[in-house]
Amino acid sequence: MHEPGPPRATSVGESVELAPRNPDPEGTYEWTLRSAPPESDAGAGDTPESDASAGDDPRSASAADEPVLLAGETSRDDAPVVHLRPDAPGTYVVTLDAPDGTHRQRVRAFPDERRPVELRVPATDLPVDDADVDRVSLLWPHNDRLLARDRPTRDGDDWACDVQIPPGRHGFSFVANDDLGNGHRDEVTVPGPGRPRLSLSATVDEGDTAAPVVRIAADASAPPSLNDESGRTGGASPVDVEYLVDDRDASPETVERIESLAAEGGLSIPLSDLPSDGALRVHAVPHADRYGAAETVAIERDEAGNVTVSDPHALPDWADSPTIYEAFVRSFAGDTLPTTFREIERRVPYIESLGVDALWLTPVLASPTEHGYHVTDYYDTAADLGDREAFASLVEACHEAGIKVIFDLVINHTSRDHPAFQMHAAGVDAYADHYRRTDGAFDVTDTDWAELEDGDMPEYYFNWRRIPNLNFDSPAVREWLLDVVDEWSAVVDGFRADVAWGVPHGFWKEVADRVPDDCLLLDETLPHDPFYGEGQFDIHYDTSVYEALRAIGAGDAPADALADAFDRAAWLGFGDPTRQMRYVENHDEERYLAEYGRAALLAAAAATFTLPGAPLVYAGQERGNETYRGPIRWHDGDNGLTDFHRALAALREREPLLRDGAVDFEGRAADVSVVDGDAERVAAYERTAAEPVTEPGDQSVDAGGDSDSLLVVLNFADRPATVTVPARYETVLFADGRGAPADIEAADETVALDGVAVLR
Repeated sequence: MHEPGPPRATSVGESVELAPRNPDPEGTYEWTLRSAPPESDAGAGDTPESDASAGDDPRSASAADEPVLLAGETSRDDAPVVHLRPDAPGTYVVTLDAPDGTHRQRVRAFPDERRPVELRVPATDLPVDDADVDRVSLLWPHNDRLLARDRPTRDGDDWACDVQIPPGRHGFSFVANDDLGNGHRDEVTVPGPGRPRLSLSATVDEGDTAAPVVRIAADASAPPSLNDESGRTGGASPVDVEYLVDDRDASPETVERIESLAAEGGLSIPLSDLPSDGALRVHAVPHADRYGAAETVAIERDEAGNVTVSDPHALPDWADSPTIYEAFVRSFAGDTLPTTFREIERRVPYIESLGVDALWLTPVLASPTEHGYHVTDYYDTAADLGDREAFASLVEACHEAGIKVIFDLVINHTSRDHPAFQMHAAGVDAYADHYRRTDGAFDVTDTDWAELEDGDMPEYYFNWRRIPNLNFDSPAVREWLLDVVDEWSAVVDGFRADVAWGVPHGFWKEVADRVPDDCLLLDETLPHDPFYGEGQFDIHYDTSVYEALRAIGAGDAPADALADAFDRAAWLGFGDPTRQMRYVENHDEERYLAEYGRAALLAAAAATFTLPGAPLVYAGQERGNETYRGPIRWHDGDNGLTDFHRALAALREREPLLRDGAVDFEGRAADVSVVDGDAERVAAYERTAAEPVTEPGDQSVDAGGDSDSLLVVLNFADRPATVTVPARYETVLFADGRGAPADIEAADETVALDGVAVLR
């Protein structure tokens, strides 16, 4: 089936990519707009426009005079992939004529969330003499990190640029002369509300009534507003919930009838209204001043007439707050032996000893680079690492040790040495649409590119001239990469998606629906974005806590900044805090130890293990490595640091509250006081039993387990601190990884700690 997936939600000013699933590159596909909101300039019968204005990007938001339905960038006569750019709030209905029939899809557009803002940087802040600056480029997530697209202009002593962005804190860079080494990073805060979030519960109520029903209830909440000083204020609008029945599962008449039954935030569906096959997916979107990520309930009726409800995007059972260990593959064997799959396999007992649940391997596919992110063959492993049989042996060894394997999936781009790009660049028709092209005026690398059209070049992010972006507007590319996902999902247990932010949401939704139910999907989305959890990824990089831990380590923020960083995920619109990956470093970042010292590392690592979510240990972090991709310090490593990480993993395994409980930075945690040491370098929080949550199917789950609370105290300073703790805490469960549990001295109720103490 080439159906285009679930109903979509967006806002005016945001583009939505629409594409057939399981595409046939030889098939013909045409989209038609069937209806639009009354205020829209689009009308029934509109078909995609293919001639965008010069330099226009179909992924960007529309202006008033630009088409609502824009054809993707291909050389084809039809329009397999389109970009809908709503110009008014309301519902847009489109149909896709595909080789297997006609499919309907709706896009619900909420009001424009953006606000006009001026970005302004003094010329003296740029790291280049003013006289030597002849151009400046804006670089940030809102322009897909594409250099030279948006140009600030000189205004007196400043460089300035007018933009439209939603509420929040937004990092940006002004880059002098289009050289990333000459960038000045800054931040702008746009006051306004965060995104609402919700969780769904569903039950089948057959009872004794004449009309048995499925009852869906939404627990919706909105975060408070963000003010100019980055503090939070109240006043959020009430949250409404809009239910969207999946157009793939029922006729338009049935969809309309069921949706009309929504009332007071809930939806009751008579079993008699279910489609004949008994399968129905219902999506719920929270909205107030802004809209939030959707959640879904699947309703199924079997041949015997039994009706069940479930979450179709449930987390794999094994991936409930897993401890993840990342290995930078080619340096893992040390500084003498070359790393191979066999050498990694021989070290599996060490990985097992760390108490981890999953091993994330940086790319293992054929590549001309040491890091492996420039892929030249998606179906074969790198020759220096070993063949596929050797890789399968490594995976089996991990499984025997109780460790899952996460595969680094790199599909935003390929190496320019990939045969597909070489044939694309050489004008082979079959590869004409495989890569995105853009105006050659945007080139910041001085590369002598082969031109397919006058003055064009391959598109790339930042200054990544060796890894051109693949074109997801092409059905051939989508078919190819979906096949890659199928190929490796049969071998490994999960994927970490490199540059996930560069791949369309619709493609990730299709990936999530086709991988096995027990396959974990982890996104590299910077900054973290709740919409990548909307039927797409299971776990997300928590960039907010990461950035706070770096700022605290550097002394640029007090330790209690950790509280604001943790809360930021809820403000952004994330619901479950256990779906965040907590980390202090990875293969793209400098080592925390080298930057901020051993004492700060103890506290930062402890934070990742004692906050809810999935802690990440980057290989070498636990051995005292100070080079971010250098060989693991096997013979001269810091065994004390290794034991510290082992002890953290063991503590987290023993204490359910550390994995699933709630977090409170106030309450009793606020009663912790520093009697000796640097109070600015000490943070505390309490882990308590979470409220029971109700999952679809009315299965009550006690998220907290043990009713006792735990107190976590972190000290980022390079000298010990002594703190007082509330009287209820009598036992030190963990103190810097040393010793067995001990009673607190009742006389003064104080605890001495170097990096961390966990108390009950």
